[in-house]
Amino acid sequence: MMPSDALDDADFARLQQSARDHLWMHFTRMGSYQTAEVPIIVRGDGAYIYDAHGKRYLDGLAGLFVNQLGHGRTELAEAAAKQASELAFMPLWSYAHPKAIELAERVANYAPGDLNRVFFTSGGGEAVETAWKLAKNYFKLTGKPLKHKVISRAIAYHGTTQGALSITGIPELKQQFEPLVPSTFRVPNTNIYRAPIHGDDPVAFGRWAADQIAVAIESEGPDTVAAVFLEPVQNAGGCFPPPPGYFERVREICDQYDVLLVSDEVICAFGRLGHMFGAERYGYQPDMITCAKGLTSGYSPLGAMIASDRLMEPFLQQHASFAHGYTFGGHPVSAAVALTNLDIFESEGINEHVRDTEGEFRATLEKLLDLPLVGDVRGDGFFYGIELVKDKATKETFDGEESERLLRGFLSKALFDAGLYCRADDRGDPVIQLSPPLICDQAHFDEMEQILRSVLTEAETKL
Repeated sequence: MMPSDALDDADFARLQQSARDHLWMHFTRMGSYQTAEVPIIVRGDGAYIYDAHGKRYLDGLAGLFVNQLGHGRTELAEAAAKQASELAFMPLWSYAHPKAIELAERVANYAPGDLNRVFFTSGGGEAVETAWKLAKNYFKLTGKPLKHKVISRAIAYHGTTQGALSITGIPELKQQFEPLVPSTFRVPNTNIYRAPIHGDDPVAFGRWAADQIAVAIESEGPDTVAAVFLEPVQNAGGCFPPPPGYFERVREICDQYDVLLVSDEVICAFGRLGHMFGAERYGYQPDMITCAKGLTSGYSPLGAMIASDRLMEPFLQQHASFAHGYTFGGHPVSAAVALTNLDIFESEGINEHVRDTEGEFRATLEKLLDLPLVGDVRGDGFFYGIELVKDKATKETFDGEESERLLRGFLSKALFDAGLYCRADDRGDPVIQLSPPLICDQAHFDEMEQILRSVLTEAETKL
């Protein structure tokens, strides 16, 4: 008997051919699907997704660090349908609608300090673009027109649009699109496993890494640097948490040089680290926060840039305007979904659940450290990276050809075939990333560990 989620042979064949002929998938080697089957996901339920053959997979990446509450939440679908029937669309260009107003107040109340001004976007990349444009505009209006440069970290990913990609610190993602927006500069990230100095002293390493921001500001000229973009836990490279004291020192540096601190929380906000915002977890006060993904748990597209009252002040003058916006920013349906999403966060204690169980998640993943391939397990909350190495004693990594063979030649497909959807990535050193829905519990952690153990053990024989 065919599983209930499976498509019949004719429908499946039609979709496969149509995908090959018309669908341009993102970050995808399209040529690899000319002969291979395109994976088609047809349904989600809780922490699981189901493909067109009816096979079940544990969603170990929450879609793309997005689906905080799990799949199939009818409350969110109903909120979308209700709003669409009342007011399907209205832009925020000099007009407002109730759901955008209510959501802006709700988000501002969650945000730390005086981050009370919420500018809605369609997604995370647009939020990053907005933050950079605001930083430049703000300094022009306040008598410091040369301040326009941005500092970010090596291997950090901040988006794919021209400005956000320019801030991104991954050369391989940028080269084919150059020239990009000038005036962005990189400093070291907080990967203590690969620390060039103070690798045995997290406090000293954190101080050194933060101080490199001051060095970069001085090198470029303090009167030309507008902002520093940092993720609470850096995604690309495999989940780098901040060392103790790191963000405290960064805040001091930004204050010293009148540079805006932008906390890029497109992934880290809304429960991923057990708090509404990662800045709260690590105890620092940004000037702006960029967010998206978990704001709606992926049930509708929405992002936001949250700014301090100070940054709004020049725009409250009679004829001033931030000449920037997006057609779908603050979409009524998305805003309604976000409000219901946040209601569920509170009623079900989602942040508390993450904080209560993150230790068990870490401990379960750390069991994998007994495998020869596993060099490091790092992260916080429900956001972890597992770095793979050739030699645990020396931390020797894989070269490009070996990484290609290990990750794309074997691991990505083998993990999926074994029932785990996650990310095997080599932006930086080879890692496996795990970021499951925030409703997961010990049974899900055990399932992830067992699949990873089986596949990584087999991978040893493929090297």
